[in-house]
Amino acid sequence: MTTSRADEVRELLLGAWRLVSWEVTEADGTVSRPLGEHPLGQLLYDRGGRMSAQLVWAHRPLPDGEDWRQASQEEMTGSWPGYFGYFGTFTVDGDTGTVTHHVESGSFPGLTGTDQVRDHHLEGRRLTLGAVTAWGRVRIVWERYEYE
Repeated sequence: MTTSRADEVRELLLGAWRLVSWEVTEADGTVSRPLGEHPLGQLLYDRGGRMSAQLVWAHRPLPDGEDWRQASQEEMTGSWPGYFGYFGTFTVDGDTGTVTHHVESGSFPGLTGTDQVRDHHLEGRRLTLGAVTAWGRVRIVWERYEYE
């Protein structure tokens, strides 16, 4: 059986990844970091074709309690924008060098039902995903978790 480039890349993507950085380069060259200098996050790809991405600003204000339903409007306004996440399935295109996240739902309802196409670069334990978006050129770097 012949293994395609897409199959090879898909196999390399499988597992859990830790967020290292998220940068946006705007048309004028300005670089911003939507979740600050040291964001938190996790990206998961599983063998069944499922994926999940969670990205968080590390210094979000903490609400008074653990029950999100009891958070005040002020607490929600201060904390919720510091979280971005979605889940769905993924496919790899070996010819174009892209991975597509087929979004089922997430923290921003506008992404529901969309296909988020990302170019990818794998080097060692690092995975860089990129795309040109309405924000500008997005570059997200992930590092593979190591398990003992």
